[in-house]
Amino acid sequence: MQKVQISLNSIDKVKSFVNTISQYDFDFDLISGRYVIDAKSIMGIFSLDLSKPIDLTIYSDDESSDVMTALAPYIV
Repeated sequence: MQKVQISLNSIDKVKSFVNTISQYDFDFDLISGRYVIDAKSIMGIFSLDLSKPIDLTIYSDDESSDVMTALAPYIV
């Protein structure tokens, strides 16, 4: 499991982010305050306050995965 902070401050960035993480089989959660949503859900993401960075939890046992490279444009 890995945790990073990301910024999704535009509609295009949200769409691109969901397309990127949908390529992976493992689960992703976005945590904003007391809300936890599935990061692969566009509707769920738009229910969050996107003006501030959001915590992303990646549920993967494979630490060497290229997911961090793919997420680099979103990481704060």
